[in-house]
Amino acid sequence: MKIMEKKVLQKSAKTVDAAVQLALQEIGLSRDEVEIEIVEPGSKGVLGLFGGKDAVIRVSYNDQDRGRDAIAFLQPIFTMLKVEEQPTYTIEFKEEDMLWITFSGRGLGSVIGRRGETLDALQYLTNLVVNRQFEEKCRIVLDVEGYRAEREKTLTHLAKKMADKARRSGRDVMLEPMSPHERRVIHIALQDETGIKTVSVGEEPYRKIIIKCLHNNRNRNRNRDDRPQY
Repeated sequence: MKIMEKKVLQKSAKTVDAAVQLALQEIGLSRDEVEIEIVEPGSKGVLGLFGGKDAVIRVSYNDQDRGRDAIAFLQPIFTMLKVEEQPTYTIEFKEEDMLWITFSGRGLGSVIGRRGETLDALQYLTNLVVNRQFEEKCRIVLDVEGYRAEREKTLTHLAKKMADKARRSGRDVMLEPMSPHERRVIHIALQDETGIKTVSVGEEPYRKIIIKCLHNNRNRNRNRDDRPQY
C-alpha cells in the first residue's frame, strides 16, 4: 500500500477563484476534496490599473489515488499537445489490476497520434510515473473516445485472419511491431486457437508477434502449452 501523505500546491492568479480553478485542474480534484488556504486575497490597485496584486492560495489534499495521479501527470502534457479544451474523463477498474482511464472531448486526435503511437507512449510514461509510488503494481490503460475498443476489434480480426493463413500455408506468420497492450490483445485472441501458438520476439519498441503453426515440421515438437511472452 502507498503511504498516505498530505500534499500542498500553491497557485496565484488575478482572483482567488481563478487561482483555485488552476490548482484543481492541475491535481484533478473537485473543490470538496481539498482544503483551501487564502495566502493573499489580491487587490486591483489604483483604478484597477496600478499596484494590483495577484491572489495567492494553497491547496492541501491527500495524495493516495492512482487515477488522480495519472490525471495530474497527463493534464500539462495535453496542454503541450495543444488539446483545444480540457477533456473530461472516466476512471474505472476493468480488472483487479487494470485501471482504465477514458478521455472525451474536442481536439484529442493529437493525443492518439498515428495508429495510437502517441497514446501508447503516454500510457507507458503514465505507468512508469504513477506505479513507482506504489508497492502493488497496477496496469493503467489510457483510452480516447473508445479508440482502444475499436482498435482491439481490428487487431482481433487481424489475428484470426493471420492464424488462418498460418494454418493454410503451414508456415509462421510474423506481424508488424506492436505495443505491449496490442500484443496482449493478439495473444489473448489466439490463445484457444487449434494448432496455433503465439510468441513475441525482439526488443522494444520493435517487439513483434510470430504466429506459429504447430503442425509444420519445424514446430511439431514444440510445446503448445507454453505461455506467451508479451
